[in-house]
Amino acid sequence: MPRVEFDQLPDAARVWIFPAERVLNDAEQTQLLAVVDQFIDQWGAHAVPLTAGREMRYDRFLFVGVDQRQAGPSGCSIDALFRHTQALEQQLGVELADHAPVLFRRGSTIERLARDQFAHLAAAGAVDVETTVFDSTVTSVGDIRAGRWETRLGNAWHARAFF
Repeated sequence: MPRVEFDQLPDAARVWIFPAERVLNDAEQTQLLAVVDQFIDQWGAHAVPLTAGREMRYDRFLFVGVDQRQAGPSGCSIDALFRHTQALEQQLGVELADHAPVLFRRGSTIERLARDQFAHLAAAGAVDVETTVFDSTVTSVGDIRAGRWETRLGNAWHARAFF
């Protein structure tokens, strides 16, 4: 199947979010997206091509989505996506698949902290339920469109973990 634009994927499309540990420069983004496009162009599940798209947001979040209406990803095809992403980490020298740190906004800046460091900010009142966080556990393109990915902390798993 051909690669599609991310915005053409239906709300029910499965999504994976890869938060880079830092902002990627233009050259890094170009390299990342070219390699991801090559992967998507040959991505399949049980010899059935997958219809997929990708997008970068805020120069550090890679979204990869799959339209499951015709064929859904298998465990092996999902593993291939993560292996491919780990190889990209080595090429770019940047973490992409680590979902343990908390990414959040402080003013217009996106910050990334270990969970224990974020917990200290919460305990000190430096972040609260109104702080904007990025929830990389969302699983559908519709979740992103509905604002469940970039959301107030009080609406995400972060509220249970830190408050």
